[in-house]
Amino acid sequence: MLRRDFIKRSAAALGIAALGKYGLAAPAIGAETVDAPFSRRLHIPPLLENSGSAGGASPFSLVVQKGQHEFFNTVYTETLGYNGSILGPTIRVGNGENVRLHVENGIDQVTTVHWHGLHVPARWDGGPHQVIEPGETWKPEFTINQQAATLWYHPHAMGLTGEHVYRGLAGLFIIEDEVSQTLALPRNYGVDDIPLVVQDRRFFEDRSLAYVRSMHDVMHGVLGNFLLVNGMLKPFVEVPRGVVRFRLLNGSNSSIYRFYLSTDQPFQVIASDGGFLAAPVGVQELVLSAGERAEILVDFGGSSAGDRFRLLVDQFNGNTYEAMELQVADMKAEQTAILSHLREQPRLEESTADRTRRFAMETMSGRGMGMMGGNRLAINGKKMDMNRIDEKIPLGSTEIWQVENRSATMMQLPHSMHLHDVQFNILDRNGQPPVPVEAGRKDTVLLWPNDTVRLIAQFLDYTGIYMYHCHMLEHEDDGMMGQFEVVNATGTV
Repeated sequence: MLRRDFIKRSAAALGIAALGKYGLAAPAIGAETVDAPFSRRLHIPPLLENSGSAGGASPFSLVVQKGQHEFFNTVYTETLGYNGSILGPTIRVGNGENVRLHVENGIDQVTTVHWHGLHVPARWDGGPHQVIEPGETWKPEFTINQQAATLWYHPHAMGLTGEHVYRGLAGLFIIEDEVSQTLALPRNYGVDDIPLVVQDRRFFEDRSLAYVRSMHDVMHGVLGNFLLVNGMLKPFVEVPRGVVRFRLLNGSNSSIYRFYLSTDQPFQVIASDGGFLAAPVGVQELVLSAGERAEILVDFGGSSAGDRFRLLVDQFNGNTYEAMELQVADMKAEQTAILSHLREQPRLEESTADRTRRFAMETMSGRGMGMMGGNRLAINGKKMDMNRIDEKIPLGSTEIWQVENRSATMMQLPHSMHLHDVQFNILDRNGQPPVPVEAGRKDTVLLWPNDTVRLIAQFLDYTGIYMYHCHMLEHEDDGMMGQFEVVNATGTV
């Protein structure tokens, strides 16, 4: 998507109201210049991986905890984090590995931990059914059963997902396999294989996080005017001369981002949500909605030590950020060439589908309540109900899901669709084949107003109840979510 198209769609989607009109109950600070920009080194989340103990199982511990984080110099903001004040460690595992986790809830609210993009039994999915009460410990255990990918984990408690993610709960979950470990790709974590969790935030004048769900915020999402990378404002990172891999996560609540470099230098997209593309795709910009991931390669081989680049991010509310600075160091990267082929990536064919289901993501206008007060978000006219199963899917089946963003005339909002349990292929978008960066394995897809996207997925291995929902978290928390149950041929789980 070209920048002019991104801006045009963004303006249309947000054209009914200014951000401040239905805004905060207390003053929020403007996006003034950050103190000493690009002077603080990028925080690299610590890495958790199998030590080879415990009989081959991977015992990982996560503690959901309160903390204080220094977004602004010498000012500390109350936050939430896993094993720290904000965000969480990167968990790295291998395909076929048995993973055992201890998740302790150390805060005074219920929470869950959802393994976003991970194919696991329903009871370990971490959706709103797997609640962890304050003071309790959840102990999921499962075997990794999918190809190499950059996934993530985050809370998913009913009505609290947006607030908990906003206050800092999120982390990456990386899977490696026999293909990823043999490809000539950067793999030195934090050096030439760099995780980037990108999120926008707004702050009150006392620098506390301004998470306030006015009706405007419910409809448009809680959109910030400061941009964080790994929990930091305008950090820098040193990169070697050669090929560097960045694992991008749009970890925001609701924002859609367009990523590009200050020099308009092209880069190569090598993976989407669920794993590698068949071959790298050269682009100058990349759009990701909330929850989407991509792996990209940037070649700094023609640069000299001391050269500086900026990662720029357009936000769909009209803001543009210099998110971070990339400083070329006096060291040579291990990889100096970009592969022409990554892995065979067969796509599911439409002819193999057992059935088609249709989903309308709707912004419904009520009567007599005013333009904002009467609007409600729903899928197929229904709000989320924990006691209702919306779709029953036979185990082993292949299905097409036709998803339409159907909005009221005066409320043209973007949405996204995220499916738990499965990765899917996009068959087409508005009747056209997917663009190359969307041709791989996906679990979250963006739908601009009036878009229709057809997805195809196989429901294998596990039965039980999973979620599908808009991954704009304020939409999800307002009820734009449903449940599907995978059942055996007899109808049992």
